[in-house]
Amino acid sequence: MTTIDLETPTLTRKDFVSDQEVRWCPGCGDYSILAQMQKVLPDLGIRRENIVFISGIGCSSRFPYYMNTYGIHSIHGRAPTLATGLAISNPDLSIWVITGDGDGLSIGGNHLIHAIRRNANINIILFNNRVYGLTKGQFSPTSRQGMRTKSSPMGSIEQPLEPLSLALSAGATFVARTIDTNPNHLGETLTRAAAHKGTSLVEVYQNCLIFNPQEWTDYHNRQTRDDHMLFLEDGQPMVFGVNQDQGIIVRDLQPEIVKLGNGISEDDLLVHDATSESPTLAYILSRLRHPAVMGVLREVEGPTYAEGLMHQVAEAKAKKGQSDLLSLYQESDLWEVK
Repeated sequence: MTTIDLETPTLTRKDFVSDQEVRWCPGCGDYSILAQMQKVLPDLGIRRENIVFISGIGCSSRFPYYMNTYGIHSIHGRAPTLATGLAISNPDLSIWVITGDGDGLSIGGNHLIHAIRRNANINIILFNNRVYGLTKGQFSPTSRQGMRTKSSPMGSIEQPLEPLSLALSAGATFVARTIDTNPNHLGETLTRAAAHKGTSLVEVYQNCLIFNPQEWTDYHNRQTRDDHMLFLEDGQPMVFGVNQDQGIIVRDLQPEIVKLGNGISEDDLLVHDATSESPTLAYILSRLRHPAVMGVLREVEGPTYAEGLMHQVAEAKAKKGQSDLLSLYQESDLWEVK
């Protein structure tokens, strides 16, 4: 008799590496995100056959090919929709949506919003390089105003979309940001997102070395990066800077940078609380362009879409009993045409 091992096997990073050749441009930030994902997954204690990666269209959308798990390379912008359906049909799966600022926020923007507001049990990783890479360098929904590209030779006149602000406005229960050049922080953020029940959205500042190579220079440069990023820690005051001598306060609902000293101490600064039921502080932080906040902005609990749907199904069965598809078709609004 054949026995089936139902225990979760001990996995390593190599177990999640597929046999496909990784084909991104040399220096692309996608390599870092892929490496950290493959490093993090073994520690989650989830079998590979219970993990699914779903992508749309774009450079980042090759991701499922490089993961030795189940995967779906879907159509432009629709990955959150497929992921929501899969989360309903099998709530035990660990589902990851891989998308970019073009795929997820342009044609896929509507799908992204509704997946977030429904709180489907999925993890959305949004690679943000502020440019269209796969189609060779057009401006994207997150591109800076004035950015000159092949599709905006005189400079983009559009206001950039802020992914985290959008997610919070849609009622997101988990919102975070990290960056490709800080592997430790990237890995920790992915781990925390995976543990969240409901929709998690992680924006990753990701470098496109070919079409937008200077976008994150201040965040990558060892001499300048500490002055441009604020790493959030729960219960800690918001301090940043090379000398850790700058901080954030809020005055008239507007964040302000202050210099520590001359009567201003850490006691005067904002203290981070990702678990606050009110999204107001998280939203204020999401709009802060300097310094860019890194870490988990919001992490709260809420019912998932599948839970609410299955509750209705159980309630309907309790009231009407078990039915079948034919009787459902013939229940009402049925005409016979002769």
